[in-house]
Amino acid sequence: MKTRRDPLAFLADELDELRREHLYRPLRVLSSAQGPVVSVDGHRCVNLSSNDYLGLTHHPRLREAALAAVRDFGAGSGAVRTIAGTMTLHEDLEAALAAFKGTEAVLTFQSGFSANTGVIPTITGEQDLIVSDALNHASIIDGMRLSKAPRKVFAHRDVEALRQVLAEARQQGGLAGLPHRLILVVTDGVFSMDGDIAPLPGIVAAAEEFGAAVMVDDAHASGVLGRMGRGTVDHFGLHGRVAIQVGTLSKAVGVLGGYVAGSQALRDLLIQRSRPFLFSTSHPPSVAAACREAIRVLEEEPELIERLWANTRRFKAELARLGFDTGASETPITPVMMGDSAVAGRFSARLFEEGIFAQPVVYPTVALDKARIRTIVTAAHTDEMLDTALGAFDRVGRQLALISG
Repeated sequence: MKTRRDPLAFLADELDELRREHLYRPLRVLSSAQGPVVSVDGHRCVNLSSNDYLGLTHHPRLREAALAAVRDFGAGSGAVRTIAGTMTLHEDLEAALAAFKGTEAVLTFQSGFSANTGVIPTITGEQDLIVSDALNHASIIDGMRLSKAPRKVFAHRDVEALRQVLAEARQQGGLAGLPHRLILVVTDGVFSMDGDIAPLPGIVAAAEEFGAAVMVDDAHASGVLGRMGRGTVDHFGLHGRVAIQVGTLSKAVGVLGGYVAGSQALRDLLIQRSRPFLFSTSHPPSVAAACREAIRVLEEEPELIERLWANTRRFKAELARLGFDTGASETPITPVMMGDSAVAGRFSARLFEEGIFAQPVVYPTVALDKARIRTIVTAAHTDEMLDTALGAFDRVGRQLALISG
């Protein structure tokens, strides 16, 4: 009997290559609730790898809101939003988010990733131009790839480079030399790997000079920057000057999902044409209710953000004192730069032995020579937890000769 050839046999070869290059990342499994201390693969660890900035994943008010929604509305929504899946819970959440962000309207999506891949190709076409920061998130890049619009990239956080791109675009035009219908400048608010903040005032000024619109992905700024965590637009006082704000409900908000904030016309068009919205079942009632309660918590418990930033300042200062390079970070995202992927992997493994869960980030998420341990401290970390983590970084850094003895 003739043996059938496996047409996917090459996948094993690709995995072997990833392992040889120290780029293979196995999934780590939590057997506890998300929090500042977790059980990972059977080990109890201080957790420095979570995006749960404010500790809302286990906040009692969110838990109770989710349980009440399950009792009243069931476990799932049963349909996409445009058929039978829009509940009062979804509408209430979007109204609360619009008021929170200071925009006319908000539309929620199943994730921040789907929000970006939903809005960008929906509002842009062949006669438009998308201009992107070189280090924008993968979801922005994929959103641009799904669009028929041409795209240009400007050097990371370089406002003068952006101005040059915009000037050339206005001079040259689009198809057949006709003026672009829309030039959309897209940037992250906070860059997720380096923790630096976009120079949004300069970006907005350049866009206004050349008649472009600005879109900001505030996934890592929501709940972190601005009054009560309203994001970078609020942080820089740019309300009314940024056309589109994208955010996530999966990080500081502590639950799941994404959203697009902007005009009522933008929301209405996304409902009609955005494919991730049209073809995905809406959030379960528990998710929508917990997200709505999280907005109340942001407004009513400002001490959570204050604690987040106090922990961040202390952790960064101590890492610097120990001799670690934390790059250009300005936010709770604090990369500890390693350079080599193998070194980053060894460092993370040694930290794990010391009871610290801090994941390495390697290529292709970052450049080959920019491997790092990506850490985030949260409002839920205590001083004792931070002391434990900093002590482990000190010991492992000395053992691996990454800091001086």
